[in-house]
Amino acid sequence: MIAAWEIHATDPKVTADFYSGPLGWTIQEAEWDGNPYLIIVSDEGQAMGRIIKRYGEAPEKGAPVMGGVLNFAVDDLDAAMAAFKAKDAVVAMGRFEIPGEGFACYFLDPDYNVFGLFEAAS
Repeated sequence: MIAAWEIHATDPKVTADFYSGPLGWTIQEAEWDGNPYLIIVSDEGQAMGRIIKRYGEAPEKGAPVMGGVLNFAVDDLDAAMAAFKAKDAVVAMGRFEIPGEGFACYFLDPDYNVFGLFEAAS
C-alpha cells in the first residue's frame, strides 16, 4: 500500500494547474517546517498526494525514468489525453492496450516527469 506520493516541480503552482484541470483535482496550500507545498485532495476530502518544490534540476526531456511512475485512473482515456494535449503535454507513449486490463498512455509534465493515464477495461 502506498502511504503518500509526491510530484516534484520547479514551479508547484504551474504543475498543480497542469494536473488539476484534466484530472479534476482539488489543490490546497499547506506548509511543513516553513516549506510551502500543495496537497492534492480527493472528492472525499482525503489527501492523495503532494506537489512540492524541486530543489535541483528537472529531468531532461527524453532522459530515462529515475524513479517510480504515477499512473492515474481515468474514466475516458481519449478525453483525458485530449485535455493534457490542450495543456501542451508531451506524449511519451501514445495509447496502447494492456490485454485483459485496459488502455494506457504516458506523458511528460512541465518538468518532464513521466506520468501515465489508465482506463480499465469495461
